[in-house]
Amino acid sequence: MIKLLVGLGNPGQRYQKTRHNAGFLFLDELAQERSLTFSRQVRFFGDLAELKVGSDKLYLLKPGTFMNRSGQSVSSVTKYYKIKPEEVLVIHDELDFDVGVLKLKSAGGHGGHNGLRDIVAALGVRDFKRLRVGIGRPKPGVQVADYVLSDFPKSDLQHIKELYSDFLIIFLWCRGDFEAAMLKLHSAKYIKKLIR
Repeated sequence: MIKLLVGLGNPGQRYQKTRHNAGFLFLDELAQERSLTFSRQVRFFGDLAELKVGSDKLYLLKPGTFMNRSGQSVSSVTKYYKIKPEEVLVIHDELDFDVGVLKLKSAGGHGGHNGLRDIVAALGVRDFKRLRVGIGRPKPGVQVADYVLSDFPKSDLQHIKELYSDFLIIFLWCRGDFEAAMLKLHSAKYIKKLIR
């Protein structure tokens, strides 16, 4: 059962609609959908919201540190609420997937992603879940850093918000059960629907 959703991104208006902020965008969409409010939590180095899922509580975290220090925020929340790494789902941008692809992963390395790298270092394990949000790769000649810190084109942003809405229906219907959500999301029916 997932108890903590972590959206990765960089704080501040400047980064709000950038590709690297795919995780923040996801949690903002969920908060809007469920009328939730994030509050700044100094002890957690980030913004936190709570959602009731059945009789359980699901925490939503947007680290207030920059991307490469995300682990500080995640580890402080997991320690305080006694959440195990396998009960954490991290939502992050993924260069290796085209825009419009969402994939769940049960564990793994950081794949060069600085936010994931710092979370692995802070938790001391790789056994946390991930929702990988495809952002595609930059065109030849464009630096990866410049690409991930640039805004989503409007059409891509709209499409990703629609995907998030579909995923949230699945995730909440499964009441935070990761395996059930993964099976549903990766089924042929939803793959056809989610990938254009």
